[in-house]
Amino acid sequence: MYVPLLAPEEQLDVLEGLDFVLRNIAELRREVQELRDALQQLAAQILSEVRAHLEESQRASRRRRFPFPRERSDSTGSSSIYFTASSGAAPTDDGESEGGYSTANAESDYERESEDGEDEVSGETVRAAHRDSLDLVGEDEAQLGSAPSPEEGLGQLLRQADRLHGGGERDKREGFQLLLNNKLAYAEHRDFAWRLARAHSDMCELAGDADEKRSYASDGKEELEVALQKWDQSAECHQWFAVLCGQLAEHEGIQKRIHSGRVFKEHIDKAIELKPEDPKSHYLLGRWCYQVSHLGWLEKKTASALFEAPPTATIEEALQSFLRVEELSPGFSKAGRAYIAKCYRDLGNKTAALLWMDLASELPVNTKEDLESERELQEMHSAWEE
Repeated sequence: MYVPLLAPEEQLDVLEGLDFVLRNIAELRREVQELRDALQQLAAQILSEVRAHLEESQRASRRRRFPFPRERSDSTGSSSIYFTASSGAAPTDDGESEGGYSTANAESDYERESEDGEDEVSGETVRAAHRDSLDLVGEDEAQLGSAPSPEEGLGQLLRQADRLHGGGERDKREGFQLLLNNKLAYAEHRDFAWRLARAHSDMCELAGDADEKRSYASDGKEELEVALQKWDQSAECHQWFAVLCGQLAEHEGIQKRIHSGRVFKEHIDKAIELKPEDPKSHYLLGRWCYQVSHLGWLEKKTASALFEAPPTATIEEALQSFLRVEELSPGFSKAGRAYIAKCYRDLGNKTAALLWMDLASELPVNTKEDLESERELQEMHSAWEE
């Protein structure tokens, strides 16, 4: 039986109808996942605050038990009395104790001296110095056990987050939780905001379930939508907003994918304008150019229907972006060199393609994208050997 083919417009209607059904199902799953994630985040925040409070209470308790050494002159101005946590009584020429008392036993030493009929004036000097030292404990606590300033604490947190971001799966998960636990304290800081979004991108890559990936990408994008209202001149905010748009587009329909592609390009261009020496932004631009240059017929028609000036790019433009990455940071990634090889292959330059395939093979596999690139390199080798 002969079944007539649908017209291109009818094919698009059918695809859109299927996308609508799938999106509704995925939306329900996403809402359930968001509720579960929100409860987990709330529990983590409460636990973090309780732990911080307990740690601060313990530090305060230790500081009260071991006050900082303090110096003052006695009533006659002839000697100094030091109160330490470790020194004992220092005998004088006449056998009386005028120094070396510790705050833990100054009162008991005085009482023993009084019982033995020792000089009352000396005891009063000790008691006065003891009272003075207790009055000064509050001032010394800030010196002994003072917590780092907010700026120092933020700097330490960001360095730790960067280190965990560069690690393996376990490190990335730990980094994500670390940033979530500190969101209440540092959400108003630009460098914290984009790193939290970056951590959402990491979790999107690590997630195995499509709905979970979409949830992480959507949450990270929302974080940066707020951040960009405050820090529009942050190259990192624009860069990671573009990344999250791309990740979210992988789970959307054709129209939204085309729209997300335009948004991706706008933010990557802005990131490069603000920070032109960042190799990652040039790498992302190269990927965008490569993918746009390989759009299928239906995607091109959809783009033409949606926009007066649909996005266009060529293999040559993609190649120039990837070569710029190598110029800024040689060996930036295995995936970057693999893309250079694919560009030369598509342009018909087999010699250059083989050269960059070998250069790509020299680099280690650090990400899932690198792993996929390694597989593509093996397929390219096999195809040419045949």
